[in-house]
Amino acid sequence: MSMYAVTNPATGVVEATYPTASDAEIQEAIGAAHQGFTTWSTSEISERVALLERVADIYEERAEELAAIITREMGKPVRQAQGEISIVASIYRYYAKNGPKFLQDEELEVASGGKALVRKEAVGVLLGIMPWNFPYYQVARFAAPNLMNGNTILLKHAPQCPESALAMEQIFKDAGAPEGAYVNIFATNDQVADIIADRRIQGVSLTGSERAGAAVAEIAGRNLKKVVLELGGSDPFLVMEDADVARSAKLGMRARFGNTGQACNAAKRFIVDSSVYDEFSKALVDQVSGIKMGDPTEAENFVGPLSSAAARDGLAAQVKDAVDKGATVLAGGKPVDGDGAYFEPTVLAGVTEDMRAFSEELFGPVAVLYKVDGEEEAVKLANNTDYGLGASIHTQDAERADRIARQLETGMVAINEPSGTAAELPFGGVKRSGIGRELGKYGMDEFVNHKLVKISGR
Repeated sequence: MSMYAVTNPATGVVEATYPTASDAEIQEAIGAAHQGFTTWSTSEISERVALLERVADIYEERAEELAAIITREMGKPVRQAQGEISIVASIYRYYAKNGPKFLQDEELEVASGGKALVRKEAVGVLLGIMPWNFPYYQVARFAAPNLMNGNTILLKHAPQCPESALAMEQIFKDAGAPEGAYVNIFATNDQVADIIADRRIQGVSLTGSERAGAAVAEIAGRNLKKVVLELGGSDPFLVMEDADVARSAKLGMRARFGNTGQACNAAKRFIVDSSVYDEFSKALVDQVSGIKMGDPTEAENFVGPLSSAAARDGLAAQVKDAVDKGATVLAGGKPVDGDGAYFEPTVLAGVTEDMRAFSEELFGPVAVLYKVDGEEEAVKLANNTDYGLGASIHTQDAERADRIARQLETGMVAINEPSGTAAELPFGGVKRSGIGRELGKYGMDEFVNHKLVKISGR
């Protein structure tokens, strides 16, 4: 059976399979993207703007159809799937509007006289390796800035997302993208290794697991290729004693359980001051107990199935390990019987360092509560992780919020709101959460040649 297949996680039924590309087809795809670069890299900026604008238009025109695809592929609740389409359209429009100014030459002061400038130029074909949890959004934040730069895209999507992968390739064709500008490939992991090594490939962007990121970075390093890696997260959600507890609990529920908890920057560890711990714990459990879970095609359901039975079973093993070692289940706690990959929205307390749930990322609808005494202990626990993607701080003291934000070892900090995303805001982490940034003006700078042009003053 092909590794590229649509297995509906709500039913467990394999609905479609797609053949993996042959080695010859992979070579043809690389050649098309390489040839496409010769023309796209020299295209007028206005042509790039027009392409991205038209891509955004088509996403909006096909929103219902596109949302239905990812609901079937990975179980995203349909209203959240539609929301993903809106974010995607905003990303393409953002780079259409702002890309031209981001590409302008930067003049430098020259101590020895004369003039100097830095010119941003495209570098070539880029390989994108994308995950299943946000099938359109993850691609947009890679493809939009790099197409605006004049690079061309070779896109390898997750094996469970073949239909959304093909839908995106078709969008670019229908938007008038020149041949080779955006090429989809159904590649195996072995083929990916060969693609990275190919001299025509100039860089790799991966969003996925820490293990996948390490493997790709190793191959890229051997072949002197730049990488951008957006990997896992175990984001802390800090609730201080002066927080608006009811509001924080409501925000925390949505920050943890949106996308069925399958987001790298979801709030995963709730670190709560002891003075408000009981109040917050009750409020969060009440919020979680009220979650509607079920068929992701039904608009009223906020939580759907996990992406696969394997994902459900892996999460169940992590929770069981914690419970067996003394953790307390405050809500949920177990998989749902039946064919679908459902897991009850869960809240755990009493998690200690000897449990997998303390150090591993919980990629599903499980929140972990921790009680701390004061700001110093909260920061220490927040930083006690190999990950460093985002964090959320809840306090009514602006000076305290800034002080804590400065101490957190993360790439992103949100204050009195959940960690989120927007086209204009840079996204990325530190430590084992990855390398590089996407979105905003920083997303334009990762895969460009910052070419220095120096003019003599004599």
